Amino acid sequence: MEFIHEPNRVYVKDERGETIVEATFPNLAGNEVVIDHTYVDPILRGKGVASELMEHVYDEIKRQGKKTYATCPYAVAWFRKHPDRADILLK
Repeated sequence: MEFIHEPNRVYVKDERGETIVEATFPNLAGNEVVIDHTYVDPILRGKGVASELMEHVYDEIKRQGKKTYATCPYAVAWFRKHPDRADILLK
């Protein structure tokens, strides 16, 4: 699975070009973003894809030197399960 990184989005497209995995984290102010959306196609759910997506989101935000809020319920839960990744979280 090839994850595509953009400044405010990480996603995967299938062979037809349709987005099947996606997370968005738009800019707020300065170096702050908000993880506001995650999506995994139902056929891929339960296979660890959402967690892998969040690892890519974490890496992208960290690479950009930004900090984030998480409003997407999955992202909030993921950070709770991965306190070692909380270094990019804003309280």
